[in-house]
Formats: sequence, structure tokens, C-alpha cells
Amino acid sequence: MNIWLPLLTLMSSFLTAVIIFFVPDRMATLRGTVNIVGAVSKLGLVALMLGGVAAGEVYELRLAIAPGLDLLLRVDALCLLFLSLSAFLWLLTTVYAMAYLGDGPDQSRFFGFFSLCVAATTGIALSGTLITFFIFYEMLTLSTWPLVTHKGDRASIAAGHKYLAYTLGGSAVLLIGMVWLESMAGPVEFAERDSLIGLDRTSLQWIFLLLIAGLGVKAALIPLHGWLPAAMVAPAPVSALLHAVAVVKAGAFGIIRVVYDVYGFNLVHTLGVGLPLAVLASATIIYGSLRALQQVDIKRRLAFSTVSQISYIILGAALVSPAATLGGLVHLVHQGLMKITLFFCAGALAERIQVTRIDQMNGIGRIMPLTMFAFSVAALGMIGAPPIAGFISKWQLGIGGLEAGQPWVIFVLALSSLLNAAYFLPLVYRAWFLPGPHAHAPGRDWPPMLIWPAVITAMAALLAGLFAGTEFSPLGWARMILQQAYDQ
Repeated sequence: MNIWLPLLTLMSSFLTAVIIFFVPDRMATLRGTVNIVGAVSKLGLVALMLGGVAAGEVYELRLAIAPGLDLLLRVDALCLLFLSLSAFLWLLTTVYAMAYLGDGPDQSRFFGFFSLCVAATTGIALSGTLITFFIFYEMLTLSTWPLVTHKGDRASIAAGHKYLAYTLGGSAVLLIGMVWLESMAGPVEFAERDSLIGLDRTSLQWIFLLLIAGLGVKAALIPLHGWLPAAMVAPAPVSALLHAVAVVKAGAFGIIRVVYDVYGFNLVHTLGVGLPLAVLASATIIYGSLRALQQVDIKRRLAFSTVSQISYIILGAALVSPAATLGGLVHLVHQGLMKITLFFCAGALAERIQVTRIDQMNGIGRIMPLTMFAFSVAALGMIGAPPIAGFISKWQLGIGGLEAGQPWVIFVLALSSLLNAAYFLPLVYRAWFLPGPHAHAPGRDWPPMLIWPAVITAMAALLAGLFAGTEFSPLGWARMILQQAYDQ
């Protein structure tokens, strides 16, 4: 079973996608059942592997696809940090999407590609080699495009074209870097840290640049972020998937793999490539926040917030200090919980009371109290207010900046938090404290499947902060990842 569990975890999403493609649109109950069974099965498999890896079990499946070329699925602690987030949020997003789309058209196509997208994300998490990672990385690009263009209108098609232009261009750059690296070092496995030491220094620096540029498209590093705000024309469940579970998270996860497993901290420090990446991540953090301030559309404000927030993860990896790495790793989970909450709420506001702009938010806390409670918790977490999860991430990154001898990181975090407050607090204030045109309307937190996923993820973000000191928290798991790295 230790050999086959990685494949079963991958197939729980892939088979769900295949089955749903053949379910007629009119059979909504069957489609929903297949969706939920697939998501619950995957969550159970991940929970099983979490316990196994914590106890020292090894899960690995290696398939030869060509001479000297293996498809390697390997479960390690870092993989499970990303995979557990993906599994948990896939289930909640599926429930939310079923309520959001209602009786809309082309749902078998939508949920088929939705599950295929999650299968690709699962493959990215499980990848044990660069080539395996690249295969699933491309699968993610192609399976996400139909979701971005789902509405089929002119704006959606234009956003889809822009998405493909950016991501396929990034993939070409990533492939060039991979081929160059493997021509020098042979097949690269993520478990073989420090295997590049002794190779040509200049070549490794250029390859690092190519790998980061290729991955930086999906991670929305400036100036490669332009596709992300444009993709906000997609339905809210797709936006939630893009920002919290799949695409941008895959790019950030890939950068962590490159820094952490391909090059290794020692080589990154020796080559001097960590500091430029940290500066670029910091610039992206500030730029995304400034652009978010300028947006009046709620989803576009959240999109530019993602541009900023994802770079916290990259900043943590680039500083190559234990505390900073810990902050970046844990923010992989914390950002996902908080950002998906915000998009769930934005979608509920648009679907139930047709609120899509910030100037329409006056008094909506009285109309949809549960929705705005969840939104407020997630927004405060993004700002870094204790004890919500976002505070833990920023605290660790700040300590890590000092530990790495880069005190300017404190200034970046402080300025970013002030900007976060400037673009989130007015939304919370409008919702709870300003009178609105519907102030006396009856509550509309309905249907439950559209509302409770956001409440659950908001509470998860709060609990992740409150219990950050425990072994079973995201921070505790991230500590185990670092401990294993230093033990090796």
C-alpha cells in the first residue's frame, strides 16, 4: 500500500474528472455525488499519509517512462503541507460551487475540468523529480483554461487567451532551464539536496533565473502577474481555486522546491541568488498592495491582494534562514485558508444581493451577517491581526529577516500590513458601520452550501493562529519539514 497510496491519491481526483465528463448535465444528483465521494476519498487518503509520514513511513511510486526518465510520485512532509490544503479546500470548494452554479449550463464540463485541475495540483505536490513536476504543471495550465473561459463571453475568452499566453510562455522558459540543468547534472530528484554543488557557477545562476522566471508567471511575481487580475471574469469558485488551491500556489510551491530541494539553501547562499529573489518578492508585495488600493471591484481588489500575499511565501524561501523559511512554508497554508474565504464571500455577495463593488457594501453586514463575519476574520488575518493565522506568518518572516541579516524585511512587512489595512478595513467598516439601502431587509445568508464553506475556512484560519504552537497545526508541520531537512 505504501507504493500505491500516492497513485490512489492522484486517481481520486483524476477518475472523478473522467466520470463527471460522461454524466449528462441533467443528472445533477449523480454528478454531485461523484464530486463529493471523490473529494472525501482524497481527504481520507491524505489523512492516512499524514499519520504515516509523521511516524516515518515512506510512500513512493516510480514508473519508467523512457530510458533514464522516471515518473516519480513521492510523499514527503513538504508535499503533504500542500496536498492537505488542496484536499481540504477541494471538498469545500466543490460544495460551494454546486450551490453557486445552481442549475446553470455546462456543469459536467465545468466540474470535469475542475476535478482535472485538482488532479494536476495533486500531481505537482506528489512530484519527486523536475520532469514529473513539469508534466503536471502543464496539465494544470491546460485544465484551468476551460474554467477561466467557462462563461463563454468576450471578456472570458480574452482573459483565457491572456492566461494561456502568459502561462505557456512561462512554461517554455521553465523547460529551457530544466533541460539545461539536466544536461549538466542528469535527472534531478527533489530528495537529492546539494547534488549540484561543484557545477559551473555562472551556468547555475542563469538556470536559477530561468526556473524562477518560468515559475514566477503562475506565482504572479511582477512583471509576470498580468494574467491574474484579468482572470477575475471567471466564476467565483474558479477564482477561489486559482488563488488559494491551484495555479498561484503551484507557482509558489515550485519556487520552494527549486530553492529548498533542487539547489538547497547552501548553494543558493553561495551563488548569491537568494537576495535578488527576496528583493523581487518584496517589490511584488508592495506593488500588489498599492494596486489593490486602486480597485473598486471587490474581486479585482482581492486579485491584487493575492499578487502581494503569494510573494510572502517566496520571500520566506529566498531569505534562506530557518525562521523565514518556516514563515514562507506556513503561509502556503495560511494564505490559502484566508484567501479562499474572501473569494467565497465575494461570490456569495455577488450571487445573493448583486454586490460586486466596494461602494455597494454599505450595511451588508446586517443582511448577510455570517458571510461578512467570515470576510472580516479573513481580512483581519490578511492584515496580520493576532491571533489569526496571518499574524503567525508575518511574525515568522520578520524574525527570519533579522536572522538572515536583512532587517529591511521588517520595513517591508510593516508597510505591507499598513497597506493591507488601508484596502481591507474600509470594506469591513462599510459592511458593519454604514447604513445601506437594504439595512432593514431580512437576512439572506442562504443557501447554506453557499455560506458555510466560508465560515469553515474562516474558523480554520482563526484556529491555525490560536493553536500555532501545537504539533498538529500548519506551523507545527512546517517545523517538522525544517527539522527533517537539517537532520539530513
